[in-house]
Amino acid sequence: MKKTLLLLLFTTLIYSANETKVLYLKKTPEKIKIDGIIDDAWSNADSTSDFFQLQPYYGNLPDRKTTVKVLTTEESLYCLMICYDNRENIQSITGKQDDHSFGSDVVSIMLDTFGDNRTAYKFAVSASGVRADCRLLDDARNRDYSWDGIWFSAAKVYDWGFVVEWEIPYKSLQYDESLNEWGLDFDRWIPHLSEDLYWCKYERNEGQRISKFGKLVFQDFKPSVKGLNLEIYPVALTKASYLYSNKYKIEPTVGLDVFYNPSAKLTLQATLNPDFAQIEADPFAFNISRYETYYQERRPFFTQGNEIFMPSGKDRNSGFYKPLELFYSRRIGKKLPDGKEVPLTFGAKTFGRLGQWEYGGFIARTAETSYLDQNGNNAIEPTAYFASGRIKKQMLDNSTLGILFVGKKTTDSTYGVIDIDGAIRSTNWQLAYQLARSIKNSEGDYAASFGFTSFSKTWVTLIRGRLIGNNFDVSQIGFVPWKGTSEIGGITGPIWFFDEGFISQILFMGGAGVNYESVDNYTDRFGILVFNMQFRNNWGYEFDFSFGKSKDLNVLYNSYELDFSSWYNISPKWDADLYGGYSKTYNFSRDYLAFYSWAGASVSWKAMDILELGSSYNMYIEGNPSGKIEDITYNLRPYFSLTPINDFNLRMYFDNVFVKSKDQNTQVILGILFSYQFLPKSWIYFAWNEIHTRQDIFDFSGNVVGSKFNLLDRASVIKIKYLYFF
Repeated sequence: MKKTLLLLLFTTLIYSANETKVLYLKKTPEKIKIDGIIDDAWSNADSTSDFFQLQPYYGNLPDRKTTVKVLTTEESLYCLMICYDNRENIQSITGKQDDHSFGSDVVSIMLDTFGDNRTAYKFAVSASGVRADCRLLDDARNRDYSWDGIWFSAAKVYDWGFVVEWEIPYKSLQYDESLNEWGLDFDRWIPHLSEDLYWCKYERNEGQRISKFGKLVFQDFKPSVKGLNLEIYPVALTKASYLYSNKYKIEPTVGLDVFYNPSAKLTLQATLNPDFAQIEADPFAFNISRYETYYQERRPFFTQGNEIFMPSGKDRNSGFYKPLELFYSRRIGKKLPDGKEVPLTFGAKTFGRLGQWEYGGFIARTAETSYLDQNGNNAIEPTAYFASGRIKKQMLDNSTLGILFVGKKTTDSTYGVIDIDGAIRSTNWQLAYQLARSIKNSEGDYAASFGFTSFSKTWVTLIRGRLIGNNFDVSQIGFVPWKGTSEIGGITGPIWFFDEGFISQILFMGGAGVNYESVDNYTDRFGILVFNMQFRNNWGYEFDFSFGKSKDLNVLYNSYELDFSSWYNISPKWDADLYGGYSKTYNFSRDYLAFYSWAGASVSWKAMDILELGSSYNMYIEGNPSGKIEDITYNLRPYFSLTPINDFNLRMYFDNVFVKSKDQNTQVILGILFSYQFLPKSWIYFAWNEIHTRQDIFDFSGNVVGSKFNLLDRASVIKIKYLYFF
């Protein structure tokens, strides 16, 4: 046992012996003008041009030269990147902040401000000046794109290339004031070459790792927070909701958002009377399983700073293991059966650090709401209070152990969950684990999960498992609908990387697993084969084939499923995805065993530097027990996005659902969103959303004699959000 612990510690720390690149941060007495013009002050800065090519030709010298310089004042960190290229090659496309689907040349700076080798800030700017920021998590295995900082940048294109300048105020960051250096890396994406360059060297089987960052060394200087560090956002809005017969209810109201950083290691956030009408409606989801559909959180208050409430171990690259989601914020202000949303009247959260510890807290209140239940009867959703608390400790340099509590309280009921989770990781492998206990008044049960991922230079291994008790119920606060189930499975196989030629990577894996569902009192068994090929010009495809023995609702059958997916990013002007599958499975929406198939595609095209056109298309084919097609549902969601200048955007989408058996559209959603960021974190929004559904027409005998399209809901909102920064 002692030897095993020593081996884990050794493999966790061995990468720290790699050669570390260093830049020295010198202080300049003058504030640098951020305009994309190289001022004389930059001649005194430390600089580097030593970049590493991660793709498409791993380890080759970069095809284009890049030079980086850094300076500081008492208040801000400054960075300059000089990117050489022919002007006609530079992709300079307008966009809005935090639109991470860049088609442009993009550069970024990344800062590990706590020296923890796990988390970092990333600030990206395109050649046209579009900005994006995020947080890198779990040694860069994950991203938190909801983080939104206050910083400044400018870009300017020349005949010989382009220049980007940053100003990052220290009071916009959380950091350890005792450190003499921060972790540092830079990135440059050259779309016409599909070339990805980093300052630091990474293994291609691992990808980027914060634990392998270079160093930004403070020279006769240490950043320190000055000022109140308070952000106040008064919000004014007017909402018009459709009632009937062209009559509307007009609701003017106000709200308030507050961010406060009393120290470099602590953030407080609060919202009063928020409204999220500017959020695009959820895409159509087709579900034949016995479990509810999962929807992503889109509301800014819930996405910002949510990293602290996430259990350890999620890996965005493979997607194979996902820890149980015990804090599912879509339960707060949820949508009721008649379409109403429970209003959120107040919310607050705090998150920060203390040494090797991270902590966070959350509270919210939702108001009592009357609605019609699924049977058309009057019902009341009671006033509820939500709370969450989280502490997490860094261990073994790059591993974590944490405790999470989530709860909901109404007048009559108490719901909650307590969780212990963590991850032991090195740069190329990770073992994540989780144990939770649910609370529902006086009842409760246990659940657990684990996931192991390993990506070596020649072999990949993925293992996961979970166990959920029959009475483990977190439906009021989390998303774990699989009560009374357990599963374990794994896949493994060789991976080949190619230094030359059209193919960049081939992966072939095989594996097996079992899945038990108490409702069926049966253990399903399955095998799986995976083949993945990626090409050097940035496209690839994957086939997955699974087969086994299953039982659902007393029906025992041989199950199988074939999945195909392909992605195309071979041009800066367009990208696309193509996917489909065929399976033999139980259709719970129709209560029988049959085949089920699906196919879909999505595409986006930069028709002009200011205009993007695109659409998604999905087709769901349901079979019947005789092997024939029972029905086909089609979903088309075209859109256009017009951005005449950066951060000034008009987007319109049209979501259409067509059912073949009815030979009619059954639902249409129209959405229009205008947004303009006129100052940092200050916005004007206009949103228009309406939903039309088809309803049957009955005669006096109760027989269906036709159908018609009815307006189910229509709402528009004008919203202004302005930042006061102290």
